[in-house]
Amino acid sequence: MSENKQSWSQSILVYKDIRMLRILLLGAISGFPWVLIASSLSLWLKEEGLSRSTIGWAGLIFGVYAFNYLWAPIIDRIQIPFLTKKLGHRRGWIVLMQIVILISLFIWSLINPTQNLALLIGVGLVIAIASATQDITVDALRIEQINTDEGKSMAAGAAMAVVGWWTGYKLGGVIALFTAEFFENIGIEDYWQTTFLVLGVVVILMNIALMFVHEPLLTDRQLKQRETDRMIQNKLGSSNPLTSFIAYITGTIGGPIISFFKKNGFSIAIGILGFVFLFKIGEAFLGRMSIVFYKEVGFSKGEIAIYSKTLGWITTVVFTLIGGIFAMRAGTIKTMFVAGGFMAATNLLFAALAWTGKSEWLFAVAVIADDISAAFATVAFVAFISLLVDRTYTATQYALLASIGTAGRTTLASSSGALVDWLNGDWGTFFIITTFMVIPSLICLWVIRNKIKIGAK
Repeated sequence: MSENKQSWSQSILVYKDIRMLRILLLGAISGFPWVLIASSLSLWLKEEGLSRSTIGWAGLIFGVYAFNYLWAPIIDRIQIPFLTKKLGHRRGWIVLMQIVILISLFIWSLINPTQNLALLIGVGLVIAIASATQDITVDALRIEQINTDEGKSMAAGAAMAVVGWWTGYKLGGVIALFTAEFFENIGIEDYWQTTFLVLGVVVILMNIALMFVHEPLLTDRQLKQRETDRMIQNKLGSSNPLTSFIAYITGTIGGPIISFFKKNGFSIAIGILGFVFLFKIGEAFLGRMSIVFYKEVGFSKGEIAIYSKTLGWITTVVFTLIGGIFAMRAGTIKTMFVAGGFMAATNLLFAALAWTGKSEWLFAVAVIADDISAAFATVAFVAFISLLVDRTYTATQYALLASIGTAGRTTLASSSGALVDWLNGDWGTFFIITTFMVIPSLICLWVIRNKIKIGAK
């Protein structure tokens, strides 16, 4: 018994590692820009009297996050003049993107939305691109904080990154809303424009804090990348400026993919990609239709806000940290199986709610269970793909694997409404079907579980 308690305390102590604080900060840096282009921009446009459809269309700028893997190879390869030498490869890219966001906020502070809507949305798009680019680098730097053989620390780091993102997003939102309200109350006419200058100060403070995040200035990343270039050039057969250029471009784009298949072998690599694509589909089907379901069952907006949003945030943060401890103790792959089973069981709770009708206590239990399973699944998933990447191409491989997971959720789950309609609104059967959707991914994981080359299973 005491030995078991000691194990738990040792697992919790992993969070005391100074690197976890750095990863928390990186998560916050990643989450903060969402405050600017989600809540702040939408509310600003609303209070300026723009229509709901205009605000909705402005949300298209979020599309860039789904495609940031396309330029991830550039982030792994290209060095920023002056900044890379002074700060390191990863921090140099983050600071450059933060400068872009800072300039964008300054431009926003000078704009009248009704007169310059196109410019305002254009600047919002620039912020989204800078934020999506920064995310690639933040994820790479987070992974590189932990050594390749530290599976427990990687699980803890994954949990801290998720908590950090939510902290940056929620805390940033609180700062933005209270600041805007304060400026409005003291009679400043362009109170949102002034608020963006204050949020710019937050960006500067994050850059100062970033200097405390360690990054080795000398790595063998460039050396290994050049080795891949030489291998490609040898395949081309001759050495001249044209073949050198082709080898460089091919190495930049194809190197991460070649490395992934070479490290794992073709069949294991395909199994990993299948698992990553399929793992969260059942959860995505449920998530896409959940608000519609709550309304149809008869819950008010207030009830949905209390149970789904407020309780949801607290549950997510707490169980993300617990999920990290579980992954440290049981291993990442076992945690994936547990999270998959938990996701399936949660969907059964929603089926029960559909069959019994409106019940506040069952609604609360279902929502909290859903948040717990999502927290466990997210920690395990982030830790899993973090352990899989080759440190020569950290940014590209992580961005690719994460986007494959996102693609599975967004493409297949877009048919969730059509499935409910096909079932003639039979929500119970819909949730039963989503329960079984996790099985194909777990079969993929079961087949490859003993052959995956990661630090800790």
